[in-house]
Amino acid sequence: MPSTRRQLLQTSLALTAALAPGLAAAQAGWPSKPIRFVVPFAAAGTTDILARSLAPELQKALGQPVVVENKPGAGGNTASADVAKAPPDGYTMLMGTVGTHAINAALYPKLPYDPVKDFTPVTLMAGVPNVLVLNPAFAQKHSINTVADFIRAAKANPGKFNMASSGNGTSIHLSGELFKSMAGVFMLHFPYRGSGPALIDLMGGSMDLMFDNLPSALPHIKSGKLKALAVTSARRSDVLPDLPTIEEAGGPALKGFEASSWFGVVVPAGTPAEIVNRLQAESAKAIASPALKERLASQGAIPSGMSSADFAKFIAAESAKWAKVVKASNAKVD
Repeated sequence: MPSTRRQLLQTSLALTAALAPGLAAAQAGWPSKPIRFVVPFAAAGTTDILARSLAPELQKALGQPVVVENKPGAGGNTASADVAKAPPDGYTMLMGTVGTHAINAALYPKLPYDPVKDFTPVTLMAGVPNVLVLNPAFAQKHSINTVADFIRAAKANPGKFNMASSGNGTSIHLSGELFKSMAGVFMLHFPYRGSGPALIDLMGGSMDLMFDNLPSALPHIKSGKLKALAVTSARRSDVLPDLPTIEEAGGPALKGFEASSWFGVVVPAGTPAEIVNRLQAESAKAIASPALKERLASQGAIPSGMSSADFAKFIAAESAKWAKVVKASNAKVD
């Protein structure tokens, strides 16, 4: 080996050896500053609600501020790409969703991130059903009280019903696309930058319907500002036990319909295992606490807290499932 190359190699090895204790010490002292918790959708949607429920619990456990940052755009892709490029040092987390980590890879021709290679799963926080909700005045105008009524009215008015969603590629969007495909109806899709702004327009009357996540829609259903027809899950929700599933209410055409959402913490790939394990343990402990467990259940969410390895397997299975849904429904990014 030439002398110059030998010297460079020796210098590199020396630097690595010198830096290693410092890196280990930095990991051992983690966290020593605020942690950024990125939400890929606007405030007031379910992703935001869940992140803001978990953040204060992690803050208490870790002894550092956990700051929630809303970064909506492109069906969650903007925030996901941002977190994927962040330093893998444990100071940036993402509240990943079924959209950002299972649907978008099948829906978008090109993603600015790889949902598998660019992230390390920490834990699944919760799963939630979606719920078909209508503007009450719109429902009254078209005499809609059931899913069967809705299908009848939609078929009588092709392309005249406005369907809001929290963004392209979200389970809210795909629930609607799957419904359209199976029921044989056509509705115009209007993607928003999160459930919050979509719900505002839905209640205001500029949108007609939405397949929203149950936690964000629930208070408006209870107040009468939204009319709920059915949940998209395979079984009824404990918080709305009288509300049928779409499969129950939709007749033979909607047999087997299911399109639920989930939300979980992920960090940039390469984040040290010690930090991932600590985040998983503290998150799972918080999710299992009586107060947070009760809060999630009251919103219609099903708490989880699974291990990092199990969450990785779950994401792989969900990606395969939703790729089939995207293909079968012929969903498009519009």
